[in-house]
Order: sequence, then structure tokens, then C-alpha cells
Amino acid sequence: MSARTRTAVAPLTVEDADLLVRAARDAAEAAGATVSVTVLDAGGHLLAFRRDDRAVLISGETSTRKAYTALQLDAPTASLADAVRPDGPFHTLPTALDRPLLFIAGGLPVHRDGRIIGALGVGGASPEQDHGFAAAALEALAAAV
Repeated sequence: MSARTRTAVAPLTVEDADLLVRAARDAAEAAGATVSVTVLDAGGHLLAFRRDDRAVLISGETSTRKAYTALQLDAPTASLADAVRPDGPFHTLPTALDRPLLFIAGGLPVHRDGRIIGALGVGGASPEQDHGFAAAALEALAAAV
């Protein structure tokens, strides 16, 4: 029996999640947009959530579903658009979570040391803007580490 080396990866903390929410919110406000932001840990547990009162009500559910999708598939939701067409490979993909998947830009997995440690979802603006706000938040997290 050989010994296996295990490496620890620091989990996504509440402080990390708060930073992600602030950075996404700041990017959206700078663009004149109102968004909701959801941050999940690697197990799909809610770490942080913010819904701007000026954002449409569905934006909160949208940001959460984007985060779940990015987490479950370990992929940016923007890269999945072709996969969900009626003849695409994910058209009938079942989900282990009690939420349907949502394949619209704005969901990004959060990685540390090559491993997924959570996910971020932004909803409320255009898909391209949501993706940009989420990417700005990940950049802020990387700069803080």
C-alpha cells in the first residue's frame, strides 16, 4: 500500500464571499446596473447573497441558479449556451439539486489551487454584463489572496 500525498485547499470563506459580493456590486453600480449576487461554497451552501431593491425580483433566483449551474458543471455558464439547445448534450441533463439548471452568462466557478471551492452567480443585467461583473469579482478575489 503506497502513501498518497494529500494537499489541503483553503475553502471559500464568508470573508471571501463578502468580497465577491462587494466587487460584483461595485462593478455593476459603476456600469449603472442593479444586480443580485449569490455566492455558494463547494457543497452548494449559500455563503452570501445580495439583492438590490431596484433589481427585478427574479434576479435573486436567477443569480442563485447561475451559481448552482456553474458549481455543478464546474464551468462558466456563458460557455454552455450551445449545449442547451434542443439537440445539445445538456438539454435534458438531470440535476442532483432541487433546482433546475440555468445556462445564461453570469455564473462562474471559483477555484483555488486548481480545485473548485465554490461558485458565484450574478443576475439582473444583460447576460454579457452579468458575466463581466462576475469576472470582475473573481479578479478582485485573486488580487486579495
